[in-house]
Amino acid sequence: MKESYYCNPAICCFLFILFSVSGSVHGRHDHGQLMVPCFFIFGASSFDNGNNNALPTLAKANYPPYGIDFPAGPTGRFSNGRSIVDIISEFLGFDDYIPSFASTVGGENILKGVNYASGGSGIRAETGQHAGARISMDGQLRNHQITVLRLINRLGQNESAAKEYLNKCIYAAGLGTNDYVSNYFLPSLYPTSRIYTPEQYALVLAQQYSQQLKTLYTNYGARKVALFGLAQLGCAPSVVASKGATNGSACVDYINDAVQIFNNRLKELVDELNRNLTDAKFIYVNVYEIASEATSYPSFRVIDAPCCPVASNNTLILCTINQTPCPNRDEYLYWDALHLSEATNMFIANRSYNAQSPTHTCPIDISDLAKL
Repeated sequence: MKESYYCNPAICCFLFILFSVSGSVHGRHDHGQLMVPCFFIFGASSFDNGNNNALPTLAKANYPPYGIDFPAGPTGRFSNGRSIVDIISEFLGFDDYIPSFASTVGGENILKGVNYASGGSGIRAETGQHAGARISMDGQLRNHQITVLRLINRLGQNESAAKEYLNKCIYAAGLGTNDYVSNYFLPSLYPTSRIYTPEQYALVLAQQYSQQLKTLYTNYGARKVALFGLAQLGCAPSVVASKGATNGSACVDYINDAVQIFNNRLKELVDELNRNLTDAKFIYVNVYEIASEATSYPSFRVIDAPCCPVASNNTLILCTINQTPCPNRDEYLYWDALHLSEATNMFIANRSYNAQSPTHTCPIDISDLAKL
């Protein structure tokens, strides 16, 4: 393991300058050129593309106006159009979007990857249980085990060939949002905020996440992993509406502060995993920083309100079924009261794949991760 792969800020900055000089930061993908053989996705609603559709849960988005700008209409994506990982899959050269695990039950279409993300899920098993069924990170890993066994079978029972194949894939993991908004900051339903300080909770989450990611590495051959940090949850319209902004701020500052503690733990986790796991290539995607930059872009004219009318029966988070959303969707940061619009997803995906600053990703971006 090269020591230069650590997420030390000074080294990260050096790497960014090095890649910029070599011309590898901008324009690093060619449409139609497959950068990696497969792309596996773990996460919650921001990455979910239909895994929750058949589950008994309030956390589903398989009805209009969701998908109003997606070619297939409402698919279970919690946006008006594509998700961040949909767009990254395009950058990686895939002709079709990565299928949901729920749609690959027959073992088809798994060679290019599988999306396991589940709305309402978290790193902790109990997270989101008040909204109904969901597939936690542990459950997503169990589903991945099923996929790996299917993959081995499709490759003629050749485990070494399967491992070599999986070593080349990109893995995206984006969990933790619900561990805060659907756990820690719901004290009437969950005890975690009474048990842990924000610092302790971030540490406990990072430790559990670390074990889950080590399972992905050790048992299932993952080597190239992009960890997506949390956005400014304290600025989401649903959070501001339920908690109230603090000290004249437009956001709930104590929630953003807690999120940043966790994000810092994630950056430390990237260092640790790269240092201790042979051939591990983990990167951190600073969604907090990237999304914060989006709020200052003139193209985003509405940054504090949802584009779609939200339903009162789900604590004012999700779109009301069949209601007409705003016509100028590309000008809205948020689609519903928690999830981002396709325009914002594009902004984040672009800077995740082709970092414009050393603060966007660390130590390298996804396009360079694909090349390793």
